[in-house]
Amino acid sequence: MMIEIAPRIVVDPAVRFGKPIIQGTRISVAQVLAKLAGGMTMDELMHEYDLAQADILAALYYASVKIDEEEILVPA
Repeated sequence: MMIEIAPRIVVDPAVRFGKPIIQGTRISVAQVLAKLAGGMTMDELMHEYDLAQADILAALYYASVKIDEEEILVPA
């Protein structure tokens, strides 16, 4: 059962253990971020994984929202 959790981002327990993926693919948001962090360009990522620029931007946006929601408690 696939559920859209953000524009172009879905989860499905049967795909990638329920991790967020780009809709219509098996490419995880984490994989997109790791490739970009490792130095792959958006153009390379689009060509290598047959993604649209909007897919990559959706992954970046989703990650930014998740990080913004994160709360880190620092001991006093």
